[in-house]
Parts: sequence; structure tokens; C-alpha cells
Amino acid sequence: MTYVTMDGMVLEIFALSILRTGAVHGYELKRRVQRPSLTALSNNSLYPMLRRFEIDGLVTKAKEPQEGKPDRNVYAITDAGVERLRELLCTLPPGIASSEEEFLVRVGFFQEIPEANQRAIIAAREAYLASSRARVAELLAGLAASRKSQWRERVLNHVVETIENEQTWIATLAEKAVSP
Repeated sequence: MTYVTMDGMVLEIFALSILRTGAVHGYELKRRVQRPSLTALSNNSLYPMLRRFEIDGLVTKAKEPQEGKPDRNVYAITDAGVERLRELLCTLPPGIASSEEEFLVRVGFFQEIPEANQRAIIAAREAYLASSRARVAELLAGLAASRKSQWRERVLNHVVETIENEQTWIATLAEKAVSP
């Protein structure tokens, strides 16, 4: 089952990829998540996600005794969790292609993603950027030439430039997309 939260699928990808390297407790998992957005992972996102993972059979939870402290939960990925991670990495649904972080996370795992999926991920982001560029162009065309709109025009031109820069960068990714 896919859970798209306000954090999208990014947290699922990070958590499952970290668990794939070995069992960890929640605090360690939280510490090891390094998001491209630099947004910290909160306990309010992490622990409900781990509960969902456990219910869905993506992870197992075991108690680890600690001297002088309550037992802590240690999570390990299952085969179903590894498969879920593969599914998440290999797709960028149109509904989240607008998220730069969702896109960048997948690019960060391109060495594990088949070429056809890499190209589909790139195409999804390109489609979003082209649509955004067209919307901004419409907004720019609709601005009346007046002193009151000069700042909006500057902002919109910056947005156009940002989109164009990303489109250029993505074109280089498309050239380099290779099978793992």
C-alpha cells in the first residue's frame, strides 16, 4: 500500500533504504535520514510510518534490552520491504513529480534503477517543469506593464530561470541515464 503523506514517499524510501543495510532502532533511523530538502525527520512522521510498515509486513520489530533503561524497539526490513523499496524507487507518479525532493531522491538511487525507469522518472519531472514553465509564461504575459507589477515580474522571471536551469540539468541526466 502506498502512503502519500505531506512528506510524500521520500521518508518511506529513506527508511527502507537504511533498514536494508541492517536492523536499527528508531532514534538511529531518524539520525541517519539525510533528506535533500534538509528537513529534519520528526518523531511524528517516523513512528507512525514504522507502525504502518510493521502492519503491512515491510518490517519486523524486536525488543532490545538496555541496561538500566526500558527495552527499545529495533526494526529490520523484510523481503516485502525490499520489494516495496524497489517499487518506490522505480516510479515517480505524476501526482508527486512536482516535488523536487521526490525527484532528487530517486536520482540519488539511479545506480539501482533500470534505465527504462530512470527515463520515465526523468520524463515525469520534465513534464511537470514544462507545464510549470507554461503557467508562469501565461502569468508574465498577463502582467500589465506598471510599476506595481515590477516585483511580481522579477519573481516570475526568477521562477522561469530556475525552471530553465533545472531543465538543462535534467537534459544532462537523461544523457547519462544508464542501467545499474
